[in-house]
Amino acid sequence: MKFLRRSWRMYSKLGKRRKSKQVWRKPKGRDNKMREKRKGRSPVVSIGYKTKRGERKVIVVNTLKDLEMAKKYEVVHMGRVGKKKKLEILKKAKENKINFSNFNAGRFLKKNEPRKKEKTS
Repeated sequence: MKFLRRSWRMYSKLGKRRKSKQVWRKPKGRDNKMREKRKGRSPVVSIGYKTKRGERKVIVVNTLKDLEMAKKYEVVHMGRVGKKKKLEILKKAKENKINFSNFNAGRFLKKNEPRKKEKTS
């Protein structure tokens, strides 16, 4: 379910025709109907909307062994790993065509690639 802030349809700066600006903000007004969870209003983020554990299938990758298991799962997260180990994991993930949901592997590899120095003579 996608939760959107109140009255996002009215203003372009809040997300009308701009998907990147359509973000959740908690309704806080005194007479806000959405905050009161009135019938017919947009849903408010609260306990009970979370997807079931069996449906999520998330794996956190901390080692190369975890990456081998990642093929079975739909969502793959990069764990808290040092730079050296992270480079190894990302190179292996690129070979196996595995994407991380919380990490941009291509940008990290490009940034940390060893640069070859050109000799000027």
